[in-house]
Amino acid sequence: MRRRDDMTFAPEEYERRLTGLRERMVERELDVAVVSAPDNLMYLTDYQTTGYSFFQALVVPLEGEPVMITRALEESNVVHRTWVERTRPYPDTGDAIQTLVDVLVELGPAGARVGFERNSYYFPAYQQDRLRDAWEHDLVDCYGMVEEGRVRKSPAEVEVMRRAARAGQAGMAAGLEACVPGATENEVAAAISHAMFAAGGEFPAVMPYVASGPRSMIGHATWEGRTIQPGEHVFLEVGGCVRRYHAVMMRTAVTEELPDDLRAAQDTMRTALAEVRRTMRPGVPVGDIDTLVREVVEDNTVGARLVTRAGYSIGIAFPPSWDEGYFLSIMERDRRPLEEGMTFHVIPWMWGVGGTRTVGISDTLHVTADGCESLFTLPEEFTVTTRGGSA
Repeated sequence: MRRRDDMTFAPEEYERRLTGLRERMVERELDVAVVSAPDNLMYLTDYQTTGYSFFQALVVPLEGEPVMITRALEESNVVHRTWVERTRPYPDTGDAIQTLVDVLVELGPAGARVGFERNSYYFPAYQQDRLRDAWEHDLVDCYGMVEEGRVRKSPAEVEVMRRAARAGQAGMAAGLEACVPGATENEVAAAISHAMFAAGGEFPAVMPYVASGPRSMIGHATWEGRTIQPGEHVFLEVGGCVRRYHAVMMRTAVTEELPDDLRAAQDTMRTALAEVRRTMRPGVPVGDIDTLVREVVEDNTVGARLVTRAGYSIGIAFPPSWDEGYFLSIMERDRRPLEEGMTFHVIPWMWGVGGTRTVGISDTLHVTADGCESLFTLPEEFTVTTRGGSA
């Protein structure tokens, strides 16, 4: 391992992560682990690139130096960004899977038991089939083995997430200010993006969601050039990102005096978040948070529903999603206890207020030793705007 002082974290942080992975390899009786998920590669080595659609993997033996396999163009990211000493690039005309097999033969003992991430977005089935055909020894799914180390963020990771939160909050504040009658959704998105990036943010795994008026009822809708009309609302969801770590929030703007049903929705979501902050602490089952949020939101008088999970783990992410919910979501049946260092985007949003409007207030929370804390300071109340400014 090359010790260097120009990475996201100190060398000791990466040594801790690699040691933790190897301990879990021993528990699963693995000789070698093949890590291919972009977020896991970032976690272990600081490696990142937008070229993750090409096969890439860190091959980790129980002892000795890991080897990074990348497309030749991407080898520079290993050299300039990471601690990894050994690389095995393949040309565009080369065979990535044969390169992987060659490295496995080189690193592992005879007949090595190899773990690979079967659930990795960018290790498609046809490549997995080729690996199974080429590797005649034990090949087992080790999905979740790296992620188990990612569930609890270190203090250093939380500090990077605070930087992401500051960038995202700057973008959200600018977006709310831009939500005036006559502005287009594109102009709102541009204001968010400019402010977020100017505040130190990097490209997020998902660009901001901006949906005005009836378009807020379309799941995951974002800007399409629509002009915001007087008397409408605008749903915004913004994720700030620094070094691939994310912090996310939802907010809502209204271009009229706040009507009674939207005020009731606002108060319901704020109550849900206040109850979560009061309840969330180490030892509480994850599913209890879902039950709490769902009970508060669904006890409403405006016809709205919570149509999704109540939240998800958040941290390192690459497109197509900014969440870590694929390995930990706030769902009713999950009895895993909360632990210090976990971080969640909690989303008590309300789908279909009056049957036609979706609104949201959300928060990114860090579980502390005796409770939890928000990474944001932006007010939760709906922003009431008029042409030319906010009121």
